[in-house]
Parts: sequence; C-alpha cells; structure tokens
Amino acid sequence: MAKVCNKHVYDHQESLLSSAQKTIAGVAEMIHTASLVHDDIIDLADSRRGKPSTHRIWGEKEAVLAGNYIMSRATIALARLENTEVIQLLATVLDDLVRGEFMQMGSREDPNERFTHYLDKTFKKTASLLAYTCRSVALLANGSKQLQDLTFQYGKNLGMAFQLVDDVLDFNSSQEVLGKPAAADLRLGLATGPVLFASEEFPEITAFIMRRFKGENDVEETYDLVKKSTGIERTMSLARQHSREATRQLMKLRHSPERDALVELTENLLKRER
Repeated sequence: MAKVCNKHVYDHQESLLSSAQKTIAGVAEMIHTASLVHDDIIDLADSRRGKPSTHRIWGEKEAVLAGNYIMSRATIALARLENTEVIQLLATVLDDLVRGEFMQMGSREDPNERFTHYLDKTFKKTASLLAYTCRSVALLANGSKQLQDLTFQYGKNLGMAFQLVDDVLDFNSSQEVLGKPAAADLRLGLATGPVLFASEEFPEITAFIMRRFKGENDVEETYDLVKKSTGIERTMSLARQHSREATRQLMKLRHSPERDALVELTENLLKRER
C-alpha cells in the first residue's frame, strides 16, 4: 500500500519505500504477532496454524511477557518516527484490540443489536490494524485526506472480508487444513456471522447464544443447524461485499503493479481454505 500511495502521489515509475513506511509495516506485524500470542492464552488454544501455541511450549507467564515484549518493541519503533499523527493512529489500533477483546467476552440480548455488536467487534479485533496502518503509510506519503480516507476504507473492508471468511472456515474447513478444531469459536462461546444468520431461521439458537453454548450438546446442535441454514452463504455474501468495496476503493488510485497485487490479494482471500 505504501508503494501504491507513493506512485499515486508522485507518479514515479519506480518508487522506493521511505524508512518510516517500512517501520509501519514492521510495527503492524509486531502488533499482529503479539495479539495472536495473547489471544491463544485467552482462548486456551493448544495450537496456532497447526503448530503448538506459544503458551503451550513455554508456559502462560512466559507467553504473556513475550507478547508484551513484542508490543513494547513495536511502541519504541513507532515513537522513534516522531510523527504524532501516525503515533495516534497506531495507538488507536491498540485501544481497539483491547476493546474488541472485551466486546468478544460479552453479548447482546436484543437480536437487533447482536449483529451490529459482532461487526463492531470484528472491526476492532481484525480490521482496525489494517485500516489504520494503510492510512499511516498514505499519510507518510504526504497523501491528501482523501487518499488517507481511501486507504483506510480499503484496509477496513479487507480486514472485514478476511474475518468473515475466517468465521465461515470454522464450519467449512477440517482441523487438518485449518490448524484448529472445527467449531472452535462455538466452543469458546462466540456467536459469529454464520450463527447469527442461522438464528434468524432457527430461533432456538438464540437460547444457546445467550448461555454462550455452555449447555449440554449446545455446540453440536448449533453446528448442525448452521450447516442446515443459509448462514454460511450469507456470511460469504457479506464477505464478498466487503471485498468488492475494497477493490472499488483501490481502483480510484493510479495504476501500478502494486495496486494489481492488492486487488489480487483482495480477491484471493475469498478462496482461502485456512
């Protein structure tokens, strides 16, 4: 995205990344990695992408400290940029990550509020990092507010599409392919898109949602009902909408190989199996 912005603003055929933009890419990866280490502890996950999770190998205390250390290094790298606007943007990501985790621990009794709560949580936990880092590299390219808004919308929609597909894979992909047990989200008490859509067709799911699938056979019954419903396809349809919107935003930018790569990325995430 940084290269796309640089070529859009300056119309260079070959545009190098600034050191500050490279730093943002590194900071984004560190924040993401630290959040995964902490998520696995919170979720009591035994594996991550088919391999033992950090806390299972080294212990919970060590994993917490490791995640904190990665985050601290990211914060130091960010501070060294001495750009208050960028620091504020990335600080918002950290705020969103924590708020999103708290939102995930709760639920809404009103079904009309439940889906809004789910989408807001999804933005904070997943899409916020992509949205604000894309905006940051646009800002560092001296891009206009319009360009910054555009890159934010791309990152937001890319992140939303990614997570919606991820929520579908919890029902459609095998443990061997996905690297975690099927229906893992249900076992954690999470009502994701496929479940919320399915509850409109099978109202009995609402009772399972409210007790966070802790009743006997709640997980198995919900899983079966979701598979019988249109919940999976409706969630994929929503993911495709976000993917199309992300691409629509990209097409407003000057053509470049990097822009084409981002379009391809946006399309391919809809086809992923893990």
